[in-house]
Amino acid sequence: MTTKKARSNGDDDLRREYDLSKLAHPVRGKYQERAMADSNLVLLDPDVAQAFPNVEAINDALRMLVNVARTTVRTTGRPGRRSA
Repeated sequence: MTTKKARSNGDDDLRREYDLSKLAHPVRGKYQERAMADSNLVLLDPDVAQAFPNVEAINDALRMLVNVARTTVRTTGRPGRRSA
């Protein structure tokens, strides 16, 4: 049994059955904003990434930092205010 292979015309990777002329208004990156809103991707510098073996370690460290910051703010009070 023989199968038909799609021919490659240089840079064109689309198959012949895709008719782009039928697209009303093709827009590149149409859904990028929506996809980025649902994502919270953070890229770490290589030296920081070496300090953490996995995602859980990063989250644990950040949670501890947030707790320390909250505790420090509660115990020191607001800056610029004096108690009467």
